[in-house]
Amino acid sequence: MSKPKKSPNVPQLSKQEKRRVEQERQKQKTRILVISSIAVVVIIFVGLFMLASKDAAKNVSTGEPVEFNYSELPRIGNEDAPVKLVEFGDFKCPACSQFAGSMKPKIVQDFVNEGKAALYFVNMAFVGPDSETASLAALSVYHQNKDEFWKFYDAVYAQQGDESDEWATEDFLISLAEKEKLAIDYDLLRKDIQEKTYADELKKDIQLATDAGVTTTPSLYINGVKTAEPFDIEAITSEINAAAKAVEAK
Repeated sequence: MSKPKKSPNVPQLSKQEKRRVEQERQKQKTRILVISSIAVVVIIFVGLFMLASKDAAKNVSTGEPVEFNYSELPRIGNEDAPVKLVEFGDFKCPACSQFAGSMKPKIVQDFVNEGKAALYFVNMAFVGPDSETASLAALSVYHQNKDEFWKFYDAVYAQQGDESDEWATEDFLISLAEKEKLAIDYDLLRKDIQEKTYADELKKDIQLATDAGVTTTPSLYINGVKTAEPFDIEAITSEINAAAKAVEAK
């Protein structure tokens, strides 16, 4: 009868070493799970971004003018003006401040005051949390006294702080309105900011920007068509004149 073979000597791991090995396995599994989860989230985000970009690009590429309900927007100029300019802006956007300081005065002088065009404004709020505060304040001013809106618009942009700082606070905006001696109720302005009275209207403005394919501020539309050069007064002049002729030809 043959004798059973002896098993070769296999080194046995201690309990501590086994625990360490098991911990390493668990860490590896966790790493794989985390990386996989991040990858899935990234893929979903990229997919949604590409879909949104595609939809926006589709809206722009059709060449169809964007439909605006002009009666709901802050306006400077005659509502019957043949050319209607719509600016999308964020009160914390540095480029918007430049537009307000350099382009708006020229547009008002050359076209709005001459009855050739009217300028409208759509609030956007994406630069910082106080972008929303500034927009809510502006909407409160607009609904209290439409004629005072553009004074507030000019004052906020003229006193604009650094975009990385949260400067457009409730107190700052109310103090600014008082300094400008706006013909409004300052207590109501504070209440509207605190209670976010016009939050739904702001959301509607932001949705309008999304639907129009707006991705940067300032963006300027001339009779529903976006101009590629919001800081080129010659290009804007040419487009306004062309838009006016198109209206006359109808």
